[in-house]
Amino acid sequence: MSFRISVSGAAADAVRRTVPQLVADRVASGITGLDGALWGPEAEAEASKRLGWVEAVAVSRPLVPEILALRDELLAEGVDHIVLGGMGGSSLAPEVITRTTRAHLTVLDSTEPGQVRAALADRLTSSALVVSSKSGSTVETDSQRRAYEQAFRDAGIDPAKRIIVVTDPGSPLDESARAAGYRVFNADPTVGGRYSALTAFGLVPSGLAGVNISEILDEAETIELSLAIDSETNPGLVLGAAISATSPLKDKLGIVADGTHIVGFADWAEQLIAESTGKEGTGILPVVLDVDSPELSANLDDLQVVRLVDDAGDEIFSRHDTGEIRVSGSLGAQLLVWEYATAVAGRILGINPFDQPDVESAKIAARGLLDARPEPAPAAFVSEGIEVRGTPEVIGASSDLRSAIDVLLEELPANGYLSVQAYVDRVAYPEVAQLRDALAARAGRPVTFGWGPRFLHSTGQFHKGGPAVGVFLQLTQRPTEDLSIPERPFTFGQLIAAQASGDASVLAEHDRPVLTLTLTEPAANLATLLDAIG
Repeated sequence: MSFRISVSGAAADAVRRTVPQLVADRVASGITGLDGALWGPEAEAEASKRLGWVEAVAVSRPLVPEILALRDELLAEGVDHIVLGGMGGSSLAPEVITRTTRAHLTVLDSTEPGQVRAALADRLTSSALVVSSKSGSTVETDSQRRAYEQAFRDAGIDPAKRIIVVTDPGSPLDESARAAGYRVFNADPTVGGRYSALTAFGLVPSGLAGVNISEILDEAETIELSLAIDSETNPGLVLGAAISATSPLKDKLGIVADGTHIVGFADWAEQLIAESTGKEGTGILPVVLDVDSPELSANLDDLQVVRLVDDAGDEIFSRHDTGEIRVSGSLGAQLLVWEYATAVAGRILGINPFDQPDVESAKIAARGLLDARPEPAPAAFVSEGIEVRGTPEVIGASSDLRSAIDVLLEELPANGYLSVQAYVDRVAYPEVAQLRDALAARAGRPVTFGWGPRFLHSTGQFHKGGPAVGVFLQLTQRPTEDLSIPERPFTFGQLIAAQASGDASVLAEHDRPVLTLTLTEPAANLATLLDAIG
């Protein structure tokens, strides 16, 4: 399946106006040639060390037989269930790859104790855990690894036979894992996490789960030449310009999967674009939409819609002026094109697409709370079984659940967005995601939805570093049963609570309005919330 793109409306104008200059500046060949100077002198040092994803297809080829050999070894030992402990790009790429190819992979990208407990109870004796962490110090994956090590030992299983590690060479995890006798796959240190789909981070868990990973690399290889050529038909240049060069800038990007065979792609693209562009007060906010989401009929001037379709047609400039961008192509090709396009968008926006200066702030705040472990701040009030907290501008004018939601939405600027951040068990309560459409219909503005804490490793950068036009609805839950973390002085319940509180405090420091609702009985509280939204 060849990659195709068509544009119309403001996106077409952006392509006609911008791409010729990108061609003249030799941006495509520069990216392919690993030229870190493309994003300006301040970004050059970092960008020069973060372009390895351009060569990922060739670099990753030797990994394939190693991964397949390990898969055969595991199957011969009766291990046919792969669990992935990873956050951000480390989990989202394998998730879209396995969902699209209908391979089964349990993605454990949470610290919610109920979700961790459920994963540990699921076919443990026939499971292997892939621990993916670029830095090797990610607190979530470290905690998940510790929990599985203990569970394997309790079941009489040697963890060294069941734990596979993917990390950068020389990281703390690399050294400790090798010392423990674990199988280690080293990733390319010149590739950032969100650009790592075609590296060991995307391929190891996917391949062990049964995906034909050679085919994914083959699909990406088919588009490499088109992406390298300085041409006005280069799909990376066209898509990059279409999403970032509209005038005035449409800085909300609604991503819709419409009939495409690719499953979950928008969630992966969301973290790639938001974390790469959301900084220095600018950026493109991806909004994951369904075909009938309220935003699509709201005629929002600042929302650019891109549809993933089965066939985008043969012409780049569509004859039908829908105002949309339409893209089609195989999964491997899509992954590489969107990575190029995001790098191009960074150049157009004048920012470094390879750093994440505001991600660490929430981690620092969470670590401080874990060290101190203070008593939870009392709720401002409890309404219909839901504990209500928030920043002063929200809570000061609220008296019950309904009025708190009303006040939060009143804080939403005309060019703003609402972010729903659900620090709850997404396996047990997937229906929480229904709140997104209900709030979008009520607000008349774009609404994003992220499961906590995984979004902290992706869209969390945009929330603090992007335009200051967001308002934030945090959902947390009281765990019915907590879970200890071996050899750590805190539990999973304390960890996720610290992550939510830490992020809320950093958002407040950036003058972002925050409303935190703690669900005491999530199933019942959801109906109450939907009623309060109205």
